[in-house]
Amino acid sequence: MAEDEAKKSAEEAAKKATSAEAHDDQTASSSSKDDAAVNEQDTALQSAQQQVETLQQQLEAMSDKYLRAEAEIKNIQTRHKKDQAALVKYDGQQLAHDVLPVLDNLERALQTEVTDDQALSLKKGVELVQKHLMEALTSNGVTEIKAEGQPFDPQIHQAVQSVPAESDDQKDHVTAVLQKGYQLKDRVLRPAMVVVAQ
Repeated sequence: MAEDEAKKSAEEAAKKATSAEAHDDQTASSSSKDDAAVNEQDTALQSAQQQVETLQQQLEAMSDKYLRAEAEIKNIQTRHKKDQAALVKYDGQQLAHDVLPVLDNLERALQTEVTDDQALSLKKGVELVQKHLMEALTSNGVTEIKAEGQPFDPQIHQAVQSVPAESDDQKDHVTAVLQKGYQLKDRVLRPAMVVVAQ
């Protein structure tokens, strides 16, 4: 019996050893499967991270393009409003510019000396027309550029002749106006043609 028990013990020990070997094989096989799964997950994670980085870069680029486009639209709108305001402000500029020679001719007609009553009456009529025309221009923002006795300003004066200055105070000042200048609000329609003291 002792022999039987020893045999049984030996068989059980052999079974346990075989079972342990099989279990080790299964664990090793399971461990290698786990390693492969972990490697696949790492690869998938790296790929996903690269996709996220790429998408973030694309999002930043699109966001930058959007902000630039929005700023450009605002600039265009601002420019358009400014242009519209200038159109309204300087509406009638061409008409006023075209009327200036008529005004010049009326002023020349008024400078003519007359002696008889009929010519005097005609001159008063021309004077009235000139006055009404100037009032109409003034009511629409057209004003005469003051020149005589003023310091010469090339923005509003056009020097066509120079004369020696009689004093230092008169130097670089307008001494005579050959043709009146006009401006529409703050824009010069026609510079005054002047004589400047040097």
